[in-house]
Amino acid sequence: MGFKKIPVKGMCDITPSEMRLRQKLLSDIRSSYAKFGFEEIETPVMEHIENLTSKQGGENEKLIFKVMKRGAELERSKASGKELADCGMRYDLTVPLARFYANNGAKLLSPFKAMQIGCVWRADNPQKGRFRQFMQCDIDILGDGTNFAEIELITATADMLAHIFGEGGPKLTVHVNDRRILTAVALKAGFSAEDTASALISLDKLDKIGYGGVGEELVNKGFCKELAERYLGIYKNCADGITCAEFCASAGCGDKEVIDSLSEIIDCCSTAVGNKALITFDPSLVRGMGYYTGPIFEVTLEGFPFSVAGGGRYDEMIEKFSGVKTNAVGFSIGFERIVTVLKDLRGQEMKLTENGVAFIIEKGASVQKKMSVFAEAQALRAGGAVVTVQPMKKNLKFQIDELIANGYTDVRRIYAKEL
Repeated sequence: MGFKKIPVKGMCDITPSEMRLRQKLLSDIRSSYAKFGFEEIETPVMEHIENLTSKQGGENEKLIFKVMKRGAELERSKASGKELADCGMRYDLTVPLARFYANNGAKLLSPFKAMQIGCVWRADNPQKGRFRQFMQCDIDILGDGTNFAEIELITATADMLAHIFGEGGPKLTVHVNDRRILTAVALKAGFSAEDTASALISLDKLDKIGYGGVGEELVNKGFCKELAERYLGIYKNCADGITCAEFCASAGCGDKEVIDSLSEIIDCCSTAVGNKALITFDPSLVRGMGYYTGPIFEVTLEGFPFSVAGGGRYDEMIEKFSGVKTNAVGFSIGFERIVTVLKDLRGQEMKLTENGVAFIIEKGASVQKKMSVFAEAQALRAGGAVVTVQPMKKNLKFQIDELIANGYTDVRRIYAKEL
């Protein structure tokens, strides 16, 4: 069997020009979030299998790349029929953050504003903007039970995305809902408390399979057709632009404190963000993670069929690690999708430099000339210039055109003999 030159399915090579785009994007994300007081941390790429399969990750728990035990321990597990894996590649950055905070919280500022940037892995079906290995950029606020945390997260993310896409970029919309409202609607429709999670998993697919598909899935799960129709009817009757208070009044459910808090989040964020993004209540927004306990949010771009960021409050997760109740809320950016959008919008990747200097040395040039060129190149670099030194190729015109296309606007030819 020969070697394969293409990457493993769902993963990709990154060319220098795209890498420059990615690094610029990462720099913009870091600097933008730092203005809001977020501090960067790092967690390991592998987590204990018990943490990853704690029923907190929703559908993502089915997509774990597991790492098998080794040696005698693996053989004992095979013989006893126990779990063959002892760890796995992280499928998001939230579960690792919960473990990190449980382990290090006493040494951190409270509330703690965390920023994480790193790769995650999911055994997913690859498609445009969706890979098996991909970068995530998360911000989380831990230890704040007020809605100040949601307001800060939404404002910071909308501000950052507006900066990245720039004036004239696609319209940003931040969709906001609350898991407690979603649960109240499911209970009002007639689902038992034990069945609400299953109902929400189906509702989460509404934008993909429509009302008919969700209703069919609910029936296939064993719920009666009348219950499914009653449940979906609550959402079908929603007018565009409906407020949280209006929707809950129409549905005949919802806690006043929850409604008022979510309305306050939307109003404060709308004021803070201004015309950079539309902040709107979205009654059918679910978010697939099972660990959300309160407000949830998602960002979409006009003209693109996928979300580019999402998150919510998860007040119960860290307690499972530490035994201490800890308020937590986070926002995750779909980094790979943003890269895809930027490439689609710009139609090209970034140059290495705007005003680089290139020295092209002809074959046969003396050692003294080469020494002089390398010394001059070092002096220019010390002054901040981007400089490359290359041997002269047979097709000199093509070589120069290629250098200029990559941002080397100052091309200096060094011949073996003076012309």
